[in-house]
Amino acid sequence: MFLSRSFLLPLAALSVAAAPPPADPAAAARVRGHIEFLADDLLEGRASGTRGHEIAASYVASQFRALGLQPAGENGSWFQWVPLRRARLVEGKNNIALSAGAGAAFALVSEYELGLRPSLTEAKRDIQADMVFVGYGISDKRLGIDDYAGLDVRGKIVVLLGGAPSGLPSEIAAHLGADKLRAAAAHGAVGMLEIGPRRGRERPAGAPATSLYSKRPMVDWIDKAGKTGDEWGSVRVTLNASPAMAERLFAGAPSSLDAVRAEAAAKGGRPRGFALRPRLSIHSESTWEDFRSPEVVAKLPGSDPRLSKEHVILMGHLDHLGPVANPKPGADSVNNGALDNAAGVATMIEAARAFVASGKPPRRSVMFIANTAEELGLLGADYFAAHPTVPAESIVGVVDLDMPLLLYPFTDVIAFGAEHSTVARAVADAGRSMGVAVSPDPMPEESIFVRSDHYRFVTRGVPAILLMTGFANGGEAQWKHFLGKVYHTPGDDLNQKIDWTAAARYGELNYRISRTLADADQRPLWYRGDYFGDRFAPAAPRATPRP
Repeated sequence: MFLSRSFLLPLAALSVAAAPPPADPAAAARVRGHIEFLADDLLEGRASGTRGHEIAASYVASQFRALGLQPAGENGSWFQWVPLRRARLVEGKNNIALSAGAGAAFALVSEYELGLRPSLTEAKRDIQADMVFVGYGISDKRLGIDDYAGLDVRGKIVVLLGGAPSGLPSEIAAHLGADKLRAAAAHGAVGMLEIGPRRGRERPAGAPATSLYSKRPMVDWIDKAGKTGDEWGSVRVTLNASPAMAERLFAGAPSSLDAVRAEAAAKGGRPRGFALRPRLSIHSESTWEDFRSPEVVAKLPGSDPRLSKEHVILMGHLDHLGPVANPKPGADSVNNGALDNAAGVATMIEAARAFVASGKPPRRSVMFIANTAEELGLLGADYFAAHPTVPAESIVGVVDLDMPLLLYPFTDVIAFGAEHSTVARAVADAGRSMGVAVSPDPMPEESIFVRSDHYRFVTRGVPAILLMTGFANGGEAQWKHFLGKVYHTPGDDLNQKIDWTAAARYGELNYRISRTLADADQRPLWYRGDYFGDRFAPAAPRATPRP
């Protein structure tokens, strides 16, 4: 899972449900076999672009073939190969200079003062531009927020505060924070410079003039047309400022940075923008490493003459982190990703098997996708959503299986995003049939809904949820331990006490959820008045939320 450590927060105690009924021992053995293969040391952690990940992809494709599913990748194959690019700044070839204003001389500044990201599409960049402060840099008609109102930023670098105004729901605030590049491009800006909180990185005494920030690569997909997932039109450069440099940018401005921050800290505060006096000059050179990694895509055709043209997607990411960088002598050197996310893929395969074993084809077509490059920033799912192997308008709903914690007999699940669309009704109906409850998001401040693969479909108007095992029946303690001690470490391996019966039940639940979505008379709908539905699918029909 592409998740920050801040996910770990104190959780309120949840009621303990009755113990679940036993699962099919054969199903438990099947899921165990999948996880044991995918999380074996021989696959070396399944990092995207590596032989280990390709072996894992071939294994998943072979399982789909054995079940009798149809290949639904590119050119009749089981795979969609995602073209990826890793960009790095060329050491010694990047200069950032600041002037006090028009006509003033430029003086070089270091990477500790203005962090620069490499470019995925321009080997060389030469930019000289004025700067304009644009508040939080948010432009959203539905919310009535336009920080660009009355400002001309065409050909200029926009300077903005990180985060979003207080008072917004956390998921909307998180989306707006990630939407700032689009807003800057829509207004013709050539660059975006973000100002973080007061405390941040400063150059340590005796440190070199170039920070480690400049050595961090940037990875994204890049298609045959040269378009990338992180490309936003006119915006050619992104930077961030150290606290000291941020204050220098406001020299001679109508308001100081302290005054701007004070206004932003007030309840509902939204500082207005204004032109800044300093100018920036940037020369930058980037080098690229192109590689590719497969999505595994299978399809079970629907039986209904009309509904079979629609597709429900059940997916989970197959990639993980790969080997440990610079391991200690004798220490475990492989990030196996047994639960993150061999478990999600294994239970997806079991759900596909249940469809076939039922002897009853679904009414809608069902697609099963093992995503790549999730750990690099949801890149594989984003590429598929931008380049689907079926008509984009035919994709009607998505359920994402990411990091189910199969360490206890779960009695509830969490459907992140349940409040936005009727996809969650299918989860509730399927869970009810198995005695599994659907619990509300216990940590809405973490904005999990916008932080996994399914969200790349949400931004294209498709109702979607992220499904994870819940915190009841001992789950809270297991989650807190896993996230605090095991997550994204070599400890996420087969030495964990995985509850194989719970794994089988999770596979059965996944089947029942996708079966419910596939057989329903009505396709999944956004709820009336929902922000994400209104933002990304304004013309789509709506449902009324249940009381």
